[in-house]
Amino acid sequence: MSVSRAPLMNLVRLKGTPILEQLHLEEKLLRASTDNWCIVNDGTNLPTIVMGLSGKPSQLLELGPVIKDRIPVIKRFTGGGTVVVDKSTLFVSLICNKDDVPSVQPYPRSVMAWSGSLYGQVFEGVDGFQLRENDYVFGDRKFGGNAQSIIKNRWIHHTSFLWDYNVRNMAYLKLPSKVPQYRLERDHTDFVCRMKDYIERSDFVEKTVKAVGNQFAMKEVKLEDVDSYAKGEHVKSTRLLTMEELQEAMSGTAQSA
Repeated sequence: MSVSRAPLMNLVRLKGTPILEQLHLEEKLLRASTDNWCIVNDGTNLPTIVMGLSGKPSQLLELGPVIKDRIPVIKRFTGGGTVVVDKSTLFVSLICNKDDVPSVQPYPRSVMAWSGSLYGQVFEGVDGFQLRENDYVFGDRKFGGNAQSIIKNRWIHHTSFLWDYNVRNMAYLKLPSKVPQYRLERDHTDFVCRMKDYIERSDFVEKTVKAVGNQFAMKEVKLEDVDSYAKGEHVKSTRLLTMEELQEAMSGTAQSA
C-alpha cells in the first residue's frame, strides 16, 4: 500500500521588502511558475496604499492628503479592498496549484474557508478569532484583510495582517460604499484592531509556517533563487499609480461635486 506524499510548498521569507516588489514577485510566480509558494514578508519599507484591481482612487482615497504627503498608491493584480501598509504590517501569501489542494474548489468562498481553517490553527487558543465574511477578526474587529486571484489551474490568497497601525494613516482612506455587514458604519479606528495585543510577532510567523507545513512538505527558497522557478513572459497588471493620475482623479471628483 503506497503512502501519498504531501505536495511541495516553497517558502520565501522576506523582511521589509517593498510591497510593490512583493506583489510583482507574487504575480510572476502565480502566472509563470508551476510550483506552490508561501511568501512571508515581515513589514514593508514605506507607508503605501494598496488598492484592488478594480479600485477607483476617487471613491476610496482622501486624495488631498494622499497627494500632499506623497503616499505611493499601488493597484494590485488581485481583487479585494484597500489597505494602508507599512513596517507594522505582516504579509502572508499562498499560491497553490488547485490539484495540490483537492479539498478546495477554485472559487473565492472555498479558498476563504480553507484559509480560515489554516489560520484557525495559527490562532488556536486566542480568544475571539474567526473568519467573518472575508476578514479575519478578533471578536468584531478586523486585523486581517484578504485578496485573491483565481486562474485556470492555480490561485493566490494573500493577506495583510495589522500587527500594529498608525491612526494617522487611516485618514487616507474613505469609508468604502460596500462594507461588511458586521462593520455597522464604524470608522476605521473603531473597526480594526492590533494583532500585537493578541500574539507575539515571531510566534505568528512560525505558527503560520507550521500550519502550512501540516499540509505541505516545506522547502525554503532564497529570494535570489526565485527567478529560476518562473518561466517565460506573463501578464503584469500590478503597478504604481503616478501622481498625475491621482491629481486627475482628484480634479474629476472636484468637478463632479
